Amino acid sequence: MGRRQLLLSIYIPALSMSLCRGLILPVMPLFALSFEVSYAMVGVLLAAEGVGNLLADIPAGTLVQRLGRRRSMLFGAVIMGLMALAMAQATLLWEAAAYRFVSGIGMALWNIARHAYITQMVDVGIRGRTNAGLGGLGRVAGFAAPVVGGFMAESAGLQAPFILYAMLSVTGFISAWIWIPQDELNSGAVNEAALVRLWHVLRSQGRILLAAGSGSLMAQTIRAARNVVIPLIAADHLGLDASDVGLIISLSYAVDTLMFWPAGVIMDRFGRKWAYVPSFILQSTAMACVPLADGFTSLLVVAMGMGLANGLSSGTMLTLGADLAPSDARGEFLGIWRFIGDSGHAAAPLIVGHTADLLGLAGTPFLIALIGLGGASTLGLWVPETLRRAPPTTKAAN
Repeated sequence: MGRRQLLLSIYIPALSMSLCRGLILPVMPLFALSFEVSYAMVGVLLAAEGVGNLLADIPAGTLVQRLGRRRSMLFGAVIMGLMALAMAQATLLWEAAAYRFVSGIGMALWNIARHAYITQMVDVGIRGRTNAGLGGLGRVAGFAAPVVGGFMAESAGLQAPFILYAMLSVTGFISAWIWIPQDELNSGAVNEAALVRLWHVLRSQGRILLAAGSGSLMAQTIRAARNVVIPLIAADHLGLDASDVGLIISLSYAVDTLMFWPAGVIMDRFGRKWAYVPSFILQSTAMACVPLADGFTSLLVVAMGMGLANGLSSGTMLTLGADLAPSDARGEFLGIWRFIGDSGHAAAPLIVGHTADLLGLAGTPFLIALIGLGGASTLGLWVPETLRRAPPTTKAAN
């Protein structure tokens, strides 16, 4: 795949959808608190999209095999855009949670179809840099969009960022429609029973899925918890407003963005482990420092440290999943892989919410830090290095 095709078919659609998610990063915890509910119920709303994503991952992996990558991405973009519009009209917590749950289903379709497309179309030797670039775009969006979302929420109301989200999702839809080629469906995959194929993947890949998946689960938990802990500490513990929360998140993602290219180079040159193991150790250390923050500046410093550490793992879990996926069952394997990783994303808000109710908000980051260290240990000790170098070629004698 050439650079132009890489830009048009992968990076531009990804940037559009990443901007959508970035817009509401600082808004969602404040939106949840506007219903005047407990931290546990805030966690339920924040987790709803992740739960929908999680439950849809494995069915979506099978559906991608049947619909094709292009159509799956288009359906995903439509679902997310419509649910963002619905969120802007929500007046009850359970109603908003339902919309976020359905949005998670659309996200599963979008993400797995895109992951399968990259896995098939991108050579293994540049896969790390490609996925790191994809992660970098998410971080660019995470830098720019939360500031916009925060100021929109403060000046036009908490519903305004959701409307812009819906508008941007149209851009993602059009980009995928124009530049993702229509793929030929595998008739054998369509005709074979979905449950049989899933069982085959679980049986043949079960051992590596258990080791790598459990590490990914814990690693993704600390990643997702960052987007919950920082806004809650900022708004409810330190009393900062929506624009301050948006600025902290944006600057954290700005530092995060600096590391995506070095992360890709490290993965492709030295190995995948050299990127993700140090990253999750450093993220855990920064998370444990969050309770020490006593104002805007100190929380900003900690958040930026967390961003720098997270940037080092840019694209690592995507690359690890792509490396491990068998060529004859990519959709099903990646569906299971995303299910495991998304379990961490879904669990993080629930862990934060319930732990904050039980132990207090200030004590929650310590538990998250321990989970992150568990992920680094599991991935470092029990998962083999997946970078496979091509054997050296010998030059013919003159």
